[in-house]
Amino acid sequence: MDKLTVRDFDPAGKRILVRVDFNVPIEDGKVKDDTRIRASLPTIRYLLERGGRVVLMSHLGRPNGKVIESARLRPVAQRLGELLRMAVPCTGDALGIGTEDAVGRLKNGQVLLLENLRFHAAEEANDPAFAKALAAYGEVYVNDAFGTAHRAHASTVGVPQILPAFAGLLMEREIVNLSRLLENPEKPFAAVIGGAKVSGKIKVLEHLMEKVDFFVIGGGMANTFLVAQGHSVGKSLLEKDRVEDAQRILAAAEERGVRILLPTDIVVAKEVTRGAEHKIVPVHKIPNSWSAVDVGPASTAAFEAALAEARTVVWNGPLGVFEVPTFGDGTRSMARFLSRHAQAGNTVVVGGGDSVAAVEELKLAETFTHVSTGGGASLEFLEGQELPGIAILRDRAAA
Repeated sequence: MDKLTVRDFDPAGKRILVRVDFNVPIEDGKVKDDTRIRASLPTIRYLLERGGRVVLMSHLGRPNGKVIESARLRPVAQRLGELLRMAVPCTGDALGIGTEDAVGRLKNGQVLLLENLRFHAAEEANDPAFAKALAAYGEVYVNDAFGTAHRAHASTVGVPQILPAFAGLLMEREIVNLSRLLENPEKPFAAVIGGAKVSGKIKVLEHLMEKVDFFVIGGGMANTFLVAQGHSVGKSLLEKDRVEDAQRILAAAEERGVRILLPTDIVVAKEVTRGAEHKIVPVHKIPNSWSAVDVGPASTAAFEAALAEARTVVWNGPLGVFEVPTFGDGTRSMARFLSRHAQAGNTVVVGGGDSVAAVEELKLAETFTHVSTGGGASLEFLEGQELPGIAILRDRAAA
């Protein structure tokens, strides 16, 4: 998958419409976590330093076509300005005469941020008139928002049907690193898959089955596999309607010679809350009135021993109820182990909201080969799906 990037056109004097992912947490009018803003800086700086006139567009939250004051992008513009050390004005609306004037006044090397695209229902509806209005702000389109590439919205699919469309530097990095996992991974290749539900990961497991040498499975989704093996999981999160899927995946793995490592011991708790009574038990002795909340130390040791042999690892999803600190030990241990593994020269890619949150919380993100900025997008990419926001960009071969 070889897409043309910002390096393949001359930005000087051009108005460049850039789709970024500034969907960041905001508290008390300030950006709480600027990771996604920082991730966009290489592309923005590249275009500005070469004399481009940069018009940024993003969504924030889910305002569902209504103007919601708490979802305005002004705090984002302020933080971006601090990072760029220059003024970053934010328009009062994504469309309108005021916005057109602001775009028209842009000079070479200046940047402007449009107000939240999702204040207009037409954005998520991929309305052609809305896309045409946005496209009028630019001569060239750049998509640097991998996190929204799986959405066929006006700003991700509609606009690039009108303007010459290129990948940003962040988008390029995501495509290169995730494609490498699916197309030419160095062996042995392991996938660590966690998270609450197996239903959201079945396609990933099936697609990666053809690529990996073994899986490590944890989190709430492991409960469904344990039941498929004949265990009882007490009050634990369980998708009863997916037990047959789990049995099918276990059988397919055995047939292909792909190992599946499941927990052998589990941290269980009376309540899934901070400070609740908890203990470690073997998976075949989970009490009826208790819930599985994390992988146990023996499981962690076994997982790490197996992963030590892997030359390529992809990790998607936490191994326990990570949002409750007491039940995040397994996830944090995995983050630290895989960080060391990456620093030892192995390829380790992290994708998925909570596993990314874990490595960022521990300040380990920089130590990995790649940490994906797209939760749902990286998941669909690993499922082998074609993401509309990437497919629409210009291919190098077709240029």
